[in-house]
Amino acid sequence: MIIALALLMVLGVRLFQVQGLDPGGMADAAVANRLVTVGVPALRGGILDANGNYLARSVERFDIVVDQRLSLAYDEEEYQRRTPEGDWEDVTFDEAFRELSAILGQDAATLRGSILGEKGFNFVAKTVTPEVRDKVLAVKFPGVYADRTTLRTYPSGAVAGSIVGFLGTEGPQEGLELTQDGILAGKAGSKTYEIGGDGIRIPYATHEDEPVQDGESIKLTIDQDLQWFSQQAIAAQVRDYNADWGNVVVVEVETGNVIAMAESTTVDPNNPGATEAESRKARSVTDFFEPGSTTKVITMAAAIEEGLITPTSQFKIDSTYTIDGQTFKDAFDHGTVQMTASGILAKSMNTGTVMVGQQLTPQQRYDWLRKFGIGTALNTGLNGETPGLLPKPENWDTRQQYTVLFGQGLTQTALHTAMVYQTIANDGVRLPPRLVDSRIDAEGVEHPVERGSGTRVVSEKTAAEVQRMLETVTVEGSGASGALEKYRVGAKTGTAEAPGPNGGYDGYTVSYAGIAPMDDPKYVAVVTLQRPKGDLFYIEPGKTFQKVMEQVLTTNNVAPSTGEPDIYPIEY
Repeated sequence: MIIALALLMVLGVRLFQVQGLDPGGMADAAVANRLVTVGVPALRGGILDANGNYLARSVERFDIVVDQRLSLAYDEEEYQRRTPEGDWEDVTFDEAFRELSAILGQDAATLRGSILGEKGFNFVAKTVTPEVRDKVLAVKFPGVYADRTTLRTYPSGAVAGSIVGFLGTEGPQEGLELTQDGILAGKAGSKTYEIGGDGIRIPYATHEDEPVQDGESIKLTIDQDLQWFSQQAIAAQVRDYNADWGNVVVVEVETGNVIAMAESTTVDPNNPGATEAESRKARSVTDFFEPGSTTKVITMAAAIEEGLITPTSQFKIDSTYTIDGQTFKDAFDHGTVQMTASGILAKSMNTGTVMVGQQLTPQQRYDWLRKFGIGTALNTGLNGETPGLLPKPENWDTRQQYTVLFGQGLTQTALHTAMVYQTIANDGVRLPPRLVDSRIDAEGVEHPVERGSGTRVVSEKTAAEVQRMLETVTVEGSGASGALEKYRVGAKTGTAEAPGPNGGYDGYTVSYAGIAPMDDPKYVAVVTLQRPKGDLFYIEPGKTFQKVMEQVLTTNNVAPSTGEPDIYPIEY
């Protein structure tokens, strides 16, 4: 009896502790043992073009899942559900399977195999729309639930695919999908529910949810329609010349906005595996090359700004020119000619360019290339972007100190070239290129991305003189292939040897950089072709410039030029 009383006293004390001193603790512990938490994915933000068209978007979808064990309690394969009118009705499993078959487009036998069994979790259907989810849940089959998921879609397919990038099984892989993931991804939430001792979910038990924070969207400076047109145009020219690749970059002069950046081969983010890995990135910012004669505009601008020449300075030029034991020659034999600085640029003479540029010290040559952005990162926000290569002058050999004056012995991307001409077109002020215009939060509020401040590179007077020199190139020189009927154009061509995989040169990089309209510069476009086949004399990237720039100007309602071209004399 004493032992029994002692035990009862112990139990009584413990009961007092549990029920009197800590009534909530035990209950909370019991509930905690029954709780299960599962993640709920955030809705990834979209990627829009400048006009609000979706290039990438995530849509809400649901996986239809089942806890098969809940159906085991229904021996008669029949359950009750409440009708919309509030009444109860008996429903057989076969009737329910027929309803689900009509909703999901699966035959009833397949559904029976998916839903009935002894698994705690099984998929019935994946990534169905919210409307389908609602219809499935309205059937109210025991143990059938819907888990939220998302589906990434790319409505425009390959349009701007190399810029947008894509997602893989391990997350974002390329483009802005990768570099802007911190903005787009959002923050996943969770939902918590109770399960019974048999591991089966208690349908109406209380639960708590951690809210999802959906990702923000980003709006680009890219114009989807112009991007598509540019991609078609460059792809056609690459096919015509059997080139390795080509691209087109179009920049708005006053803002630095990149409104088109088209590659001849562009990945479709809906099916990235169909495109070779090296063509999935934007070559406009990842592939560098010797630009050739498009760089001569920097040499001329630097010499004018330093007060060494004017556009009409006079030079007597032979087909070859030797300095410091190094001989340079032009692409054509012309005998001895009397050319102005504008004529040297118009006829793209290496000899004359060296004669102009030798008046700059090697350090000045390097400094001016850097001022125009050569050898510096452009920070567009795309992965794999390269600054190109610009060795310091102390590392130049005797020949390289002169070849950099006409675009050899250094490398840059197509976007670097575009921003050089943007600087000249923008009255001497270089702007950083812009690809992301704004971000849009989950509530739809747009937040503009801060624009980088411009840097004055040359004076407004020098820029105006170089603009006039470039228009002279189009009218009197190598830029004629890109001339437009209704708009005045200033341009420069470029040709440089392209290095092969074994270190030697096995082809050429050919380009055309132009500004229009010259009476009020609005846009810059650069066309680049890598290793086109055929006679270089007949390879004209200016034809693609012509098509693209015409489309850009008319699409943006730019008024046709008035008056005649303003050019300098090329000879004296």
